[in-house]
Amino acid sequence: MNAFWRDRPTLITGATGLVGAWLVKRLLEAQADVVCLVRDWVPQSELVRSGDIERVRVVRGDIRDQALLERILGEYEIDTVIHLAAQTIVGIANRNPISTFETNIQGTWCLLEACRRSPKVKQIVVASSDKAYGDQEKLPYDENTPLQGQHPYDVSKSCADLISHTYAKTYELPVVITRCGNFYGGGDLNWNRIVPGTIRSLLRGERPVIRSDGSYIRDYFYVEDGAAAYMLLAEQLAKRPELRGEAFNFSNEIQVTVLDLVHKIRHLIGSSLEPVILNEASNEIKHQYLSAEKARRMLGWQPLFTLDEGLTRTIRWYRAFLSAENEKPFKEI
Repeated sequence: MNAFWRDRPTLITGATGLVGAWLVKRLLEAQADVVCLVRDWVPQSELVRSGDIERVRVVRGDIRDQALLERILGEYEIDTVIHLAAQTIVGIANRNPISTFETNIQGTWCLLEACRRSPKVKQIVVASSDKAYGDQEKLPYDENTPLQGQHPYDVSKSCADLISHTYAKTYELPVVITRCGNFYGGGDLNWNRIVPGTIRSLLRGERPVIRSDGSYIRDYFYVEDGAAAYMLLAEQLAKRPELRGEAFNFSNEIQVTVLDLVHKIRHLIGSSLEPVILNEASNEIKHQYLSAEKARRMLGWQPLFTLDEGLTRTIRWYRAFLSAENEKPFKEI
């Protein structure tokens, strides 16, 4: 086990979210002293279901509350911060841009300002997104691709990303930035997302629904790979302070259409049900995928799971979850 994390006071924002729950699990395995900022109580979240919430310190509050953040950092003598708290749903961002901007942009500057005023903080990892790059003609995105989000969610991530860079360069705050593809994995309870929505439909014997025309290309990234990448980046920042202000893409570097992903999930479950294609998506980027060459070269990083392995583990999680919720599984793998 990596001694870096043993007894290390570590703050996780957004701990009840998809990535947060798996990151907490991994940190607990590494014997870190984990503090979680939690806004909403989500009893179905993996953090609560797994019982991991009983093994961490929990502070209830909002990421926009700078005074609260300063108290957490001071009272718990936080060394390392991993900032995941965000409004992550594109459709919600389109309907509710202001709340998305407040959470994703204001929340980021509040956290970074609290860290600037807390001298014990030594590493900060800020989770941005491939959406921060916006729509680009040249693919794949690398870390030199301009940040030019145009729609509410994309803009919120572009802004948070730039603010993080500002704090690193102007105030020499030890901040690094991650840009990952579309996260998927067990514990995602946003059923309008393609992976959990498709799995739930198929396990219930229902046709899955695709909101777009199915041709949108995305970079799908398994949640446990994301958790491992965040931890690796914090460890590397501790060893190499010159990484301050750097951004890193993390990706399996594959291109998958939404329709291909649905067919892959159907195959893994063993279902013959064809998807319903609504063709209703709007204000979304058509084609995205990332280059992770910089992370491989500078950090020695590589993904732990293939897409098929990640999907198989994800389907297993939802079988157990839906069974526990008194849902009848469709077919055993």
